[in-house]
Amino acid sequence: MPNRLALETSPYLQQHADNPVDWHAWNPDTLRLAREQDKPILLSIGYSACHWCHVMAHESFEDINVAAVMNELFINIKVDREERPDLDQIYQTAHHLLTQRNGGWPLTMFLSPDGTPFFGGTYFPKQARYNLPAFPDLLKRVSQVYAENRAELAEQGQHLIAALAETLPRPGSAEVSLNDTPLALAVQQHSANFDSVNGGFGGAPKFLHPAELDLLLRRSHVSGDQQARHVVHFTLQQMAHGGLYDQLGGGFCRYSVDERWDIPHFEKMLYDNGLLLGLYCDAWQSSGDPMFARVVEQTAAWVLREMQSPDGHDTNNSVNSEVRHTRLPHPNPPPRAVEGANESLREIYVNRGYYSSLDADSEHEEGKFYVWQRDEIRELLSDDEYVLIADYYGLDNPANFEHHAWNLRISASLAEIVQRMGISAEQESALLVSARQKLFAAREQRIRPGRDEKILGAWNGLMITGMARAARVFNRPDWLHSAQRAMDFVRSNLWRDGTLLATYKDGKAHLNAYLDDHAFLLNASLELLQTEFRSADLAFAVQLADALLARFEDKQNGGFFFTSHDHEVLIQRNKIGQDNATPSGNGIAAQALLRLSLLTGHTGLTGKTEYAEAAERCLKLFFPALQQTAGYHSSLCTALAENLQPSSLLVLRGTASATNAWQSALRSRYLPNVMTIVLLDDVADLPGVLDKPRGEKATAWLCHGTQCLPPITDLDELLEHLGSL
Repeated sequence: MPNRLALETSPYLQQHADNPVDWHAWNPDTLRLAREQDKPILLSIGYSACHWCHVMAHESFEDINVAAVMNELFINIKVDREERPDLDQIYQTAHHLLTQRNGGWPLTMFLSPDGTPFFGGTYFPKQARYNLPAFPDLLKRVSQVYAENRAELAEQGQHLIAALAETLPRPGSAEVSLNDTPLALAVQQHSANFDSVNGGFGGAPKFLHPAELDLLLRRSHVSGDQQARHVVHFTLQQMAHGGLYDQLGGGFCRYSVDERWDIPHFEKMLYDNGLLLGLYCDAWQSSGDPMFARVVEQTAAWVLREMQSPDGHDTNNSVNSEVRHTRLPHPNPPPRAVEGANESLREIYVNRGYYSSLDADSEHEEGKFYVWQRDEIRELLSDDEYVLIADYYGLDNPANFEHHAWNLRISASLAEIVQRMGISAEQESALLVSARQKLFAAREQRIRPGRDEKILGAWNGLMITGMARAARVFNRPDWLHSAQRAMDFVRSNLWRDGTLLATYKDGKAHLNAYLDDHAFLLNASLELLQTEFRSADLAFAVQLADALLARFEDKQNGGFFFTSHDHEVLIQRNKIGQDNATPSGNGIAAQALLRLSLLTGHTGLTGKTEYAEAAERCLKLFFPALQQTAGYHSSLCTALAENLQPSSLLVLRGTASATNAWQSALRSRYLPNVMTIVLLDDVADLPGVLDKPRGEKATAWLCHGTQCLPPITDLDELLEHLGSL
């Protein structure tokens, strides 16, 4: 019989609905049950794409004997860390404080009935191995310790709660004066941690660090620091060449288990790919390297093909197929959309959000969908195709994955291969395209990894931002419409009577939204406005910003809590400044509020807009931390730079034909300190800073702070001004 998790919307929880474990979701009734029965809680936190979560589930949670021990001794709670990041953050921190070890997933924590943890770990095997105890033995020992040492554990719990409180930023002096010292420190710290051989930071396992790379590229633009620029470009190049990147289907996996980016944990997360789409756009603008453009095109194609919910439409219809196979010319220039496709795309895809993730496993094996046997590839390709592919993807090297398999990575440059094979660049391109198409088609016949089809506000915000920026940089209306549909989905399904909800699945939206949902969607609204101005996006940005200030800001001390003021009371209320796999909600909130302040006319007590004032209060709260560990706070450092030197606002007005050349010129330039709004049609109720006269001729207004240049009607003059920013 299915357990209670069958009633949940989370695909991860539903994966455990047929376990013999008496699982409960985290809710007031479950916590009350633990208190009434005076039983400790076994809290298991994971997510649907997590490989080791699946391993522990198959070994222990599906075993009737292990389940019997769990059911007898504990109240068992299963949590999806993607739906409840508030719980995950608290108990990951508690795990670190208790064990002095890094956490991860699955997270296995043992709690008193009031929610205070007293012991924990991550993965535990069914039989003792990896220097870990057998899970059934551990359960019995934990239950015994809890029964025999209640007073000692209660005292330990009080110390733990106090230690959790110490992790919150402490308000500094009211006279804190912001300066740019942390910016140089962050660059220095990242440079010291840079892997000059393989790219990225540190050793194995190697993570993506998008907030850090974004900051370095911005600082290199401002200061001319060529080493910082090299760190970004080289890292993005190495990541795209490695097995971390899906060489056939596009999109990045979550992290690499080795320092060379060869072998990932194969889950693909929406948030990683949304962040990296924007970064690769920036890298192309700042370098002109066509490889970065190809990564953008392939990853965006993967998003359209596999990660956008159909909302009742067949994902294999002809229009989707046409978009799916649109590709960049090789190797340059960036693509332009097929004329006439725009309106059909608008009509067919209405209000479609982005799914959360693809699983690491298929057929109970990690990576099975993605890896290859060499003979399998040889049989699929012609002789010339195989010679090129074997060289290009390193098939002549020793197998790099389990069972003598290859996870494809770029191992040789095409220029070298062309020379060795004695063929032309055109022949090479044709062979590469045909070989990749054959391999991709063959792979599509395999049993696919599972897909987590819940739609999260925060992660949709990150992907909307990435797709909107890619659409602007590469002039792709199909990508823009994808991002707009996702934002419209959020407004229609997650925004209820002025309150944002966190997750949507199976027609049900629920759970209070978090800081990240508000901040990332606010930032996405601003990115959409710069790609195609829609009044609805500006109105939603203001609504999100107002909700952010009203429901999350600590107005006395500054900064934003992760949970809203009316959220469930937990053992800690976090206020997070450090970046993790996603940027800090405080950092993105401060960045977005500063940018929104450029578009709003009302001012606060200091003469700045109320949004800029809130951002500055946030920066002052975290400034002592930035002075010590700036590298861990890269998104806040980006906000600090924006606060110290506000972005310029560029308003471009005119007809579509008149502004076409202007927009084309702007697309190829990396202008991180310029917010550009293009107004082609008559728009009612524009804010004062955007309300410029519209004529047939293209005209630009460029403002920095309170200083605005006279209207500019010559493109070369505009580019000259922009070149000095």
